[in-house]
Amino acid sequence: MQLTTDRLIIKLVTADDLEDIHALHSIPEVDQYNTAGIPESIAVTKAWIGEWLVEHQKEKVEKYFLAVFLKNHQTFIGMMGLKLSAAKYNSGEIWYKFLPAHWGSGYATEAAKKLIRFGFEDLKLHRIEAGCAVENIGSVRVLEKAGMTLEGRKRQTLPLKTGWADNFEYGILSTD
Repeated sequence: MQLTTDRLIIKLVTADDLEDIHALHSIPEVDQYNTAGIPESIAVTKAWIGEWLVEHQKEKVEKYFLAVFLKNHQTFIGMMGLKLSAAKYNSGEIWYKFLPAHWGSGYATEAAKKLIRFGFEDLKLHRIEAGCAVENIGSVRVLEKAGMTLEGRKRQTLPLKTGWADNFEYGILSTD
């Protein structure tokens, strides 16, 4: 699976992405609103990727783990994912992480829009959701620019390093 936009290539993570993904997850600014935490070693990241590769081999993939590259330079700039719900709900949840050097450039929005289109057009989903810490203004902007609607706020649901944080819940329907 590979998705492309004017500026990006979005493709399934491979073992070759190990160093880039480990570096991304090791940046404190990237980890600030992330509940996964910074991996203790590259071996931890390698184990994560191993699980992702197994997931991608399933007959019915339930979780897509994607690496994002600049199209012109083949430069890794981040990653994103899509987690599918149980079949009867016909929905999915997207997430993303980008290198701080590429924040504010519109790449996350461009990638989110493409992944949402993939969910609706290729996977025929009815609904796509996303969440972000209320203090994560950059992610709020990405989700809103990607066409998602703020649907609610979960109180103190995210166990961040700074303590419990509230989470905004966003959604978009195939009919939106």
